[in-house]
Amino acid sequence: MSVRARSCDTSHRSCQSHKSPWNGFTRFMSRLPSGSEDNICDNDNNDKNIKSIRRSVTGSMANGNEKEGHVLVLYTGGTIGMMRNEQGVLVPLANAFVKNLRKYPQLHDREYAEKRFGAMGPLVLPVTATDSRRVVYNVLEYSNLCDSSNMTMDEWIRIANDIKESYERFDGFVVLHGTDTLSYTASALSFMLEALGKTVILTGSQVPIFDARSDGLENFLASLVIAANYNIPEVCVFFGTNLLRGNRTSKASATSFEAFQSPNFSSLATANIKIEVDYCLIFRPCSMEKFYVHASLNRNVGLLRLFPSITSDLVKVFLQPPIEGVVLQSYGTGNVPTNRDDIIEELYAATKRGVIIVNITQCSTGCVSDAYEAGKLLQKAGVISGFDMTPEAALTKLAYVLSKDWDTETKRQMMQTNLRGELTAGRPLAIQDWDLVEAVARSLRLSSTVELQELGSILFPAMLNAAVMRRDVMKLESLRGYGADISQANADGRTALHIACCEGDMKVVQRLLKMGANVHIKDRFDRTPLTDAIEYDHHEIIRVLLQCGAHLHGDAVLISERMCAAATVGNTKRLQSYLLAGADLSQKNFSGRTPLHFAALHDRMETTEFLLENGADPHCVDMLGETAADLAETMRAAGAARLLAPFKQNGVCND
Repeated sequence: MSVRARSCDTSHRSCQSHKSPWNGFTRFMSRLPSGSEDNICDNDNNDKNIKSIRRSVTGSMANGNEKEGHVLVLYTGGTIGMMRNEQGVLVPLANAFVKNLRKYPQLHDREYAEKRFGAMGPLVLPVTATDSRRVVYNVLEYSNLCDSSNMTMDEWIRIANDIKESYERFDGFVVLHGTDTLSYTASALSFMLEALGKTVILTGSQVPIFDARSDGLENFLASLVIAANYNIPEVCVFFGTNLLRGNRTSKASATSFEAFQSPNFSSLATANIKIEVDYCLIFRPCSMEKFYVHASLNRNVGLLRLFPSITSDLVKVFLQPPIEGVVLQSYGTGNVPTNRDDIIEELYAATKRGVIIVNITQCSTGCVSDAYEAGKLLQKAGVISGFDMTPEAALTKLAYVLSKDWDTETKRQMMQTNLRGELTAGRPLAIQDWDLVEAVARSLRLSSTVELQELGSILFPAMLNAAVMRRDVMKLESLRGYGADISQANADGRTALHIACCEGDMKVVQRLLKMGANVHIKDRFDRTPLTDAIEYDHHEIIRVLLQCGAHLHGDAVLISERMCAAATVGNTKRLQSYLLAGADLSQKNFSGRTPLHFAALHDRMETTEFLLENGADPHCVDMLGETAADLAETMRAAGAARLLAPFKQNGVCND
């Protein structure tokens, strides 16, 4: 069986509650006015209502002067949000976290938030000179705050599903989590969140955020800023000053503020005075599919660590049914005792039954190999290499792979395939990432690392965009081989995909998407590639972008304004573009008018007919209480009036 890997790796180049927390949350929100409090926990079982989240995020007025990045925070528990009781003991306290966040000026700009959203709207970070977007964040506190040592696969599934439910309403996600099992959750989510196109960051702290001296404040603030301002489509862990790939992390210290390490992979970003992202390391999905959650995991997996004098009876019992997958932590570079045929026989018997055994090293750094005789013995016994995976990544990947509807051989292959940047296998490419940049740097007499990075950030976007304009797919491939990030933005925040969607060349758009171009990146004007495809009426490209997870961003009222402008001039093709992209043709603008009002007002018969045929509500009334038919009659727009005559009656269109 042949299985196409879902992602391409560019890195080698360069608590027990099972109720969804959205239920009571959305029921309560449905009774509140726009901009009301959504930072509450659930206790009910009503259906999910994402529209309430949109109202809370958007606010009661649009703000065109300041760009905003919207982040959803899932507060699952852990030290970061704990309070000290009368005895000085740290305990989780329900419904206290958000109330306290509002009291801290570093975490909430009350003046801006109340003006923009009202007194009980989402939280807003103060803006700084280095931020490109104002961070607006909503906190969803889980009803049963969970100590991380109590985390199970059920909680992983719950977190993944909560991200899925709100995926199109937020630019990024932050998960507040206890530190003990944080690496397991991060690793699991990296596999469960398929075709991920947005930033997901897990963080926590060693000391509660509200203590006088806490690492929680910096961890939380940096996570929010990165999630809102940077497009890093991975599940990450932020701790100390480093943003790490989630499935490469392990907890290294119980007391240090630098509690997590990524032993075999560099940091994706560092947060000092400036946040510096190494875009060459980012692992980007390269399959043309929409984001979805794989919410099924195989629980019959385990970790078996070798130790001197381990008995074959222990190994035999551990490998008995119902076990289906085992991570074997061997010595050094993957060694087992060569004089223990009894252990090798038990391993061989298990693999013959179909148990997948993955060999990783007990060492914190390095990887396994078959260079020694002991490694060869394991290979002959059917044990496969886990390369340099962490124990957390190997275990959660096993749970993920074994839950797939693949045959055993395919599952073995996928365990040795780099799916989410979790392992390094094979030789690196011969081309050095920065050869091209260094050649230009030498001619300009530049030498420092900072200068090289700045030069690369200028050269690569310009060359990528030029290749798009020339429709030169081979050049795009060549630039990626030299280390260019296919989603790297120019000074205006525009990527090669933005340019391609304006140009309308389907071949180039598809190639960029297959190379990992991200559909969610906003330029400095808040335009995504989908926005450009709409504005140039490239309908086939709109369909392809939607297939890859693109969706409309921004205030629905502002989108309505643009649709109303199209209806005013009779631009039916533009309205078709918005309809394809999922816009609501009955969405009201600031005056309470819909595109149908303007089509009728200006007697655009073709546009009026199109809107009626595609579900536009003729009964919507504007702020003056007038329907589209009323306007047509007032303006003596005979054609539109005739089309709307059957609907001429009083009515109310609800938002």
